[in-house]
Amino acid sequence: MMPTLLRRPVQKRPSKVKIQGRILFLTEDPELVRSQLAGQDLDWKPSMKLRDQISTDEITPAWVCYYFDETLGEYPYVGFKAGNEFPIGRNAVKTGRFAVSVSGQRRGKGSSREASPYAEMCAGIRLVIAENIERIYKQNCQNLGVLTSTDFGLIDRIRRGEEIPLSEFTRGEDAITAAVIEHGGLFNYNVARLQGKVEVPRVTTGKRPMTLAEKILAAHFIADAAKGQVGVPYVKPGDAGFVRTDVRFSHEYVTPMASIFFETLVGPDEKVVDPDSIYFFRDHLTFLPLALTEERKREGLLEVAKQLEVKQREFAVKQGVRLHGELPTGGSEAICHSKIAESYALPGQVIIGSDSHTPHSGALGCVAFGVGTTDIFNSWITKDVRVRVPQSVKFLFKGKPAAGITAKDLMLEILRTPYVKSGKAIGQIAEYAGAAVEALNVDERATMTNMAAEVGAFTGIIAPDARVADFLVANRGMKRAEADRLCNAIKADPDAEYAEIIEIDATKTRPLVALPGDPGNGVSIDDLPKTKIEIAYGGSCTAGKREDMDMYAKVLKHAIDHGRHVAPGVTFWIQYGSQEVKHYCEAKGYVKIFEDAGAKVIEPSCGACINAGPGVSTRKDQVTVSAINRNFPGRSGPGQMYLASPLTVAASALEGYITEWKP
Repeated sequence: MMPTLLRRPVQKRPSKVKIQGRILFLTEDPELVRSQLAGQDLDWKPSMKLRDQISTDEITPAWVCYYFDETLGEYPYVGFKAGNEFPIGRNAVKTGRFAVSVSGQRRGKGSSREASPYAEMCAGIRLVIAENIERIYKQNCQNLGVLTSTDFGLIDRIRRGEEIPLSEFTRGEDAITAAVIEHGGLFNYNVARLQGKVEVPRVTTGKRPMTLAEKILAAHFIADAAKGQVGVPYVKPGDAGFVRTDVRFSHEYVTPMASIFFETLVGPDEKVVDPDSIYFFRDHLTFLPLALTEERKREGLLEVAKQLEVKQREFAVKQGVRLHGELPTGGSEAICHSKIAESYALPGQVIIGSDSHTPHSGALGCVAFGVGTTDIFNSWITKDVRVRVPQSVKFLFKGKPAAGITAKDLMLEILRTPYVKSGKAIGQIAEYAGAAVEALNVDERATMTNMAAEVGAFTGIIAPDARVADFLVANRGMKRAEADRLCNAIKADPDAEYAEIIEIDATKTRPLVALPGDPGNGVSIDDLPKTKIEIAYGGSCTAGKREDMDMYAKVLKHAIDHGRHVAPGVTFWIQYGSQEVKHYCEAKGYVKIFEDAGAKVIEPSCGACINAGPGVSTRKDQVTVSAINRNFPGRSGPGQMYLASPLTVAASALEGYITEWKP
């Protein structure tokens, strides 16, 4: 227990809230948006075409997140796209005196960056209303004290100046989430919890069949915090509480803000709990000087971004936390969730990270999920994290896919299903199964669990088996008996319950590409008009693993053997996900193949995937085919980005237009 927290006073919100300020409707029409910024208040009509799928990349583009204090309040929605325009500029929300922000479906999809709701809060937004709201974004809002709702009836009540009962915002929530809202945020609630002023409801679920993820969560549920008891016999969807984490990690976008929260609210000399299970990463911005525009440099953003590294490094030293940092030669040791899966994650663990792609480790049979700044900061105090057991959806692939069909193709198939596109999978556990999944090695499985973030899921998971045991033996030096024991320790019950089982005929799957704008825009390459490219990019956490490098090398080696190289006018970037992957490529002779074929090889970093490294587009008319996980507007430059598999990306680099690989 940290002494300062025992003395800290705890206050709760009043039972009624009056939201004073204007209402901003984020519509598809840029003129309507501009009219509101100019002072016009719109009447709410259900026929109003609100923007759907607003990502956190649009709320706070990557460059905005270089700030990690209240300066963020100057920038909410500067990346918001209406039509083909970006109508909201710096300080527009704050000077417009907006207190409510309204949009359509899947509000806050994408990155787990808490900078987004924090920017909204600092600009004066007190309430977010949307048709449905992504899990991490919603939880970040609750943790900060920003209210959320899917009730559009509140709009007229707020306009009339009504006091809204707080129960309007806690209705339908579990008891813990309701208490977090009542306390104005997670930190105040946790202080009350540590002081014994709130009672955490006990999980009393009786015997029932459970999924793999449910069994892992049950084993980690805090049964009695006072007695240090961890684990309950059974859980069911809807059960809420706190679960003990095995691994907590954060990167330089999040650690600095979290450290400021910690030092300000807990105390400058207090220590984090169990630093040996915490990891920090400098992986997002190591190539930023090569990608930042001259305009942004003139604004001083490069110097601002450098402070992220400084603050994280100083806090790591002070707290005795392992920092996987930047290399003297450029690049990083590894992308955070790639490294966690390679070196730390074990089957049956609970892992939280400050990145929406934390589910990467679900490939090893972990419950690994992304959280925001406040959750990470609070986990440094308690070593646990708030969870409401989600429902599970099973994506069951039947049959054997054709040669050349990769995990990325399977994921793009999932992302274009009506179940996912409508938002029904938001906050659920995505379990991948079937013969096509079982045939994948751990790297390819990680592509699928990683992209649970694009599904909008709580996490993605695949049952550990002999392939996972092989991975642990080969990459961790683990004894076979121990690897087998870990993989067999927790198994799903055969009659486990799912919200939905979606069967996909793997034999009919074709190589897919996602059209620019959203990963859910998947179409068969067969149906794509000839699309010329200028940039091909293979890398990032999703496509910078060993197996991905095998695919790039196979395509390029075949090309070299037939006297072919990267097409004129195309730049093909290949970026490692970690130093381990780089060493693997060196040992296999891949680096020479890449370079002889005309590809440019880059040290590990998130890089182009977050508009912060080589491979970003620089013009709106530029076309990129990329193996990363997201193609939201502006995500990787102003150009048009198509998502595809490593095989498709490499083949397209050789042809100069998007095409499947046909050896």
